[in-house]
Amino acid sequence: MLARFGVFIFWMIHFLPFPVIVFIGNALGSALYYIASDRRRIGTINLKLCFPDLGDKARERLLKRHFRMFARSLMERSILWWSSRDRINSLINVEGVEHFEAIRGKPAILLTPHFVGLDVGGQWIAQRVDSMSMYSNQKNPYMTRLLLEKRQRFGKQLLYSRQQGLRPVIRHMRQGISFFYLPDQDQGIKDGVFVPFFGVPAATMTSVSRIAKMTGAIVVPTVTRVLPGSAGYVLRFYQPWENFPSGDEVQDARRMNEFIEERVREIPEQYFWLHKRFKTRPEGEKKIY
Repeated sequence: MLARFGVFIFWMIHFLPFPVIVFIGNALGSALYYIASDRRRIGTINLKLCFPDLGDKARERLLKRHFRMFARSLMERSILWWSSRDRINSLINVEGVEHFEAIRGKPAILLTPHFVGLDVGGQWIAQRVDSMSMYSNQKNPYMTRLLLEKRQRFGKQLLYSRQQGLRPVIRHMRQGISFFYLPDQDQGIKDGVFVPFFGVPAATMTSVSRIAKMTGAIVVPTVTRVLPGSAGYVLRFYQPWENFPSGDEVQDARRMNEFIEERVREIPEQYFWLHKRFKTRPEGEKKIY
């Protein structure tokens, strides 16, 4: 019942003007910084590891900005879930669209790091091509059903849980359906390797190069940037990666992390710092969190 009431409030928010939704998101993020102590602790550790040259006060200011960006992304998702195509598209500018057009109907991996605007880019893509992605089951089955329904608002969107593995993804990629893939979180070392992320050994999945090898997929990185104030978003498609996969999974994973690092340095407040990115440690190393 509580979840349904929360969704009702969330639904009401999408009727508000965009600047008002932005204000609510920023206010909520400022409050969450003080309320969500465990996530604040995780973010503080992550930023200290990744930006050791920043002073404590500078990292604190960066983390506060991130909380506001994170909460904004949650509030603005109400627009993605219930607003019209026209309203959604009016908020998005697209760069590098030629790279997107070049992969229509071809096996492709839209490599999407965990920046707060990723769902905005996902909806823009979903309006234009059949695609697929993976999801994590929520603790509340109602929320899982709602997430799946809202992510499938536009076009043919195939969604597979992480428990289903990559087999159905590979099958459909061979049919020319693009894979909207978020491979930059710590999923353990079973299907990954340790490569540096901001100089810190991080468990990094090798699945991008393995999938590309099995399907002949083109890898096109994509990042959605939140613009200041209520100016909207910029969805950017980068040039397809050449010589990928290289035949060396470790080198391919390193290349992915280096690309993400470059983008994080451009918009550090928009990367998802509240995840335990360095949870899995090399043998013999003490736990970080």
